[in-house]
Amino acid sequence: MKVNKSGFWGIAVLGICAVAAVSTVLMPPAAQARNIKVGIIDCYSGPPAVYGKDALNGFKLALESINKEGILGGKIEFTTRDTKFKVDIALNMAKELVLRENVDVLVGTINSAASLAVSKTIAKEQKVPFIVWIAKDEKITGAQGHRYVFSTSENTAMAGKAGGVGLAKKPYRKYWIAGDDYAYGHAIADAAWRNLKALKPEVEKIGESWWKVGEPDLVPYFTSIMGAKPDAVIFCTGGASMTNALKALKATGMAGKIPSWIHTAIDHAVLKPLGAEGPEGVMGTIQYLFYYPETPENNAFVERFQKAYGNPPGFPAFNAYLTAQFIADGFRKAGAIDREKFIDALEGLKVKSPVGGTAEMRACDHQAVYPMYFGVTKKVPQYDFVIATDILTLTGNEVLPTCDEIQKARGQ
Repeated sequence: MKVNKSGFWGIAVLGICAVAAVSTVLMPPAAQARNIKVGIIDCYSGPPAVYGKDALNGFKLALESINKEGILGGKIEFTTRDTKFKVDIALNMAKELVLRENVDVLVGTINSAASLAVSKTIAKEQKVPFIVWIAKDEKITGAQGHRYVFSTSENTAMAGKAGGVGLAKKPYRKYWIAGDDYAYGHAIADAAWRNLKALKPEVEKIGESWWKVGEPDLVPYFTSIMGAKPDAVIFCTGGASMTNALKALKATGMAGKIPSWIHTAIDHAVLKPLGAEGPEGVMGTIQYLFYYPETPENNAFVERFQKAYGNPPGFPAFNAYLTAQFIADGFRKAGAIDREKFIDALEGLKVKSPVGGTAEMRACDHQAVYPMYFGVTKKVPQYDFVIATDILTLTGNEVLPTCDEIQKARGQ
């Protein structure tokens, strides 16, 4: 049989197409690289917004280098939602990001009550990883911790123990406790007093004062406390009241008369806006200071942040920067954009810290481990606002509860 050229090429093309069709059926499609989707719920309204925005900037700074290198052929992208410091809004925003936006990871928020609610109602039920980066209630990774929640923020157990260690070295015996009447305030009070009492049994609590979150005028409370004449005061204020508390310490003269400790009171994000009016002699604890330690890594981190955003990074930026590193390295280690594999990869993972050394995501409770600093506010020639001086460094292991304590808290 004769076949002309056009017929030959027609048969050849049909044969190639048939082979291609069979190959398509028999061979699985190549995996398409995609971006890792992160949903951020945090407060970007009112006084707490200073912390939310600082965290967001730290996260974005980390992504600049992370996305240049890429992750599993893609990048990290993110979507933000404003919780307005309200639990119900945080829950709605988290639900929307998980069910509508299909995010791979949730992160946030400054509000401890909101973090606990999102952890239980969204992360645990929907089996989506949730990394808390500012809220500090120890129950987040302690008594109410579970497989799907992590924290890169120092918690109240860590802060309280750091404060307790520092205060135990002081000669004070009679204490007054005061603060914001919500989850964080009471958690930090319980942790600080529990640790101080364990280290120095002879201390005595002579009274307590509690006010509404964000209450504008704290002077009446402080005046009443001064009248009770305690040796020292443990203040338990969060982002919504920190500035007001420091202003009241200055206005009433308490800062120069009665020693006070406030966790995060040495954060420059709070002290810088107060300028020279910031109170001296206030004790505080924190996990990040842009001027300490003076390592090449911290200097480089501060320089990059300052250039990008016009001010030095605070502790939320540090926490968020670590969060981005854990997300990136976690998915790289997992080898796939898979939530369960990502969680497995995070447990025990160590990442580079912007201050030098490493930070570890402890496997037993999903709590990030790093040093804490105890210092006292003071005016120095180098800055036009008060900073922390006489800094005591405490390692992460010194301030963390043990894994046995975590299991006991969870009833395991």
